[in-house]
Amino acid sequence: MNVMLKRAYEEPGMGDGYRVLVDRLWPRGLSKANARIDLWLKEVAPSTELRKWFAHDPQKWTEFTRRYRLELKGNPAWPELQAIARQKALTLVYAAKDEVHNEAVVLRRLLDDEPKQAR
Repeated sequence: MNVMLKRAYEEPGMGDGYRVLVDRLWPRGLSKANARIDLWLKEVAPSTELRKWFAHDPQKWTEFTRRYRLELKGNPAWPELQAIARQKALTLVYAAKDEVHNEAVVLRRLLDDEPKQAR
């Protein structure tokens, strides 16, 4: 699978493929026209409770990842994202300033591991 990550505030590029916003909240100060999002899949984002608990604290990253993966197991939006990733080049768009500790990183890792798990 070809899954890329990009901050919502970065300029969309020709090579982005299908752009999916994976945040529960729309990025502040960003117009929908400038974002050029193909799909806003807010249902795949962490729950409000988990997002607030994490608060992008790198010290909570391991536990956030564990809890988020558990949330995704029962989330009907997760298979939808998996299906999109199988069909086309995909860019997961997120608003967080931290490019290492955010939900898009978790999603990409899971999508990248998917073919290995199917073997």
